[in-house]
Amino acid sequence: MKRHLLLGAMAATLLGGTASADTLREALNSTYHTNPTLNAQRETLKSNDASVAIAKAAGRPTVIGSVGVTRDVTRSGRFDSNLGKGPNLTTSVDVAYPLFQGGTVRNNIKASKKRDEAGRATLRAVEGDTFVEAVSAYMDVMRDRAAVELNQNNVRVLQTNLEATRDRFQIGDVTRTDVAQSEARLSLGQTRLLLAQGNLIASEENYRRVIGKRPDNLAPPPPLPPLPATPDEAVRIALVDNPDLISIAHQAEAAGYDVNSVKGTRLPTVSVIGSGDYVDSFGDNNGLQSGTATSIGAQVRLPIYQGGLPSARIRQAQAIEGQFLENRIGTERAVISSTRSAFANYHAALESIASQDVAVKANELALEGVRAENSVGTRTILDVLDAEQELLNSQVLLVTARRDAYVAGFQLLNAMGEAEAQDLGLDGGPLYDPLGNYRRVANDWNDWSTDPRHLPVSTRTVTPAELPPQGVTPPTH
Repeated sequence: MKRHLLLGAMAATLLGGTASADTLREALNSTYHTNPTLNAQRETLKSNDASVAIAKAAGRPTVIGSVGVTRDVTRSGRFDSNLGKGPNLTTSVDVAYPLFQGGTVRNNIKASKKRDEAGRATLRAVEGDTFVEAVSAYMDVMRDRAAVELNQNNVRVLQTNLEATRDRFQIGDVTRTDVAQSEARLSLGQTRLLLAQGNLIASEENYRRVIGKRPDNLAPPPPLPPLPATPDEAVRIALVDNPDLISIAHQAEAAGYDVNSVKGTRLPTVSVIGSGDYVDSFGDNNGLQSGTATSIGAQVRLPIYQGGLPSARIRQAQAIEGQFLENRIGTERAVISSTRSAFANYHAALESIASQDVAVKANELALEGVRAENSVGTRTILDVLDAEQELLNSQVLLVTARRDAYVAGFQLLNAMGEAEAQDLGLDGGPLYDPLGNYRRVANDWNDWSTDPRHLPVSTRTVTPAELPPQGVTPPTH
């Protein structure tokens, strides 16, 4: 019940947004449909779907036909006969149906199905991780744009201070030291502005990479849904819904079926076989001669000695199973750690927001007071410059804390397995159905069915100005 309440809250909060600006909801929609990492993982899942059909094909009948035309070139001695030298037409059809293969087919099918389930869970994990990356990119742009704006305002204030200090120096109200301090602080402010602008460019390019387009005006993100009250509660949810944990569990099960499959190679195999042959011999002397033959029977193959190969392969499969069982514990540890870390980071950022909000208000009052005291001579220019820098620092830290809180909250949702498209209630078209391709291909008996060549659905972000010269254009597909 709690999961459904959480998902409903997340969907409701993402419905918000400003019509005149890009919203986080729109950014996530663009990411969902056009991100190449996510689309590539969907193709990987399709490959897993085909593996199920491959495993099933090993237990189905096979029909092989052959046609041959031969002509004797020379014939002498005991091979000489009244029959003509040909040409001879030979056709045959062989049918084989495996009845028992030591359990290898059955176990291979089970293993491939488990790996397909693991692939679906991995797709969920990639989807959640990609959304976290998109949210981080969105919030980074908002943070860095605010930082640039704050630094631009700081430079304007420092320029005004420098002009006022120079005017006061002209009338002897301050010293040359005060002017030098104002000049140095303005130079430092301009350097900080350049660094902030560089960070903003990097964030906008990362946004372009993840979301598939350049950021326009970005609306404030909607509030996060209610999150667990304790880290223990968050871990309990994560241990049930985290897709990485689900994926490794299915992979471990598949490895167990692999062990059983390899053990089957020491057992006998039984097949029903049938064949039909037809021969036409066009003799030079005796005219047309033809004949047919058909046969049906059973074939039993009993492996007696294989050079120790089955034992080696069994040990290998058992070791791989052990590897996945150990990795399952490792993944569980990682999930617990990431969940608790995200929970701690989220609450630390919330406390930082409250602290920095107080600091901003206090620094605003302090700056106002220091300026007033400087005007009556009880404070120096350096005191004013320091107060302005303290205010800027607290404002930047407040913006950073808000970004960190939102990203950490979303990371907590992802660790709990609650940051996928179906959880967020995205619109913009139907969601990708990971079972759709499986239903279509897993039971296909047709040797001649195929899919059209894949054309990329991810959007390219290259601009005309970035294209290579001399008309050399990178391939679009």
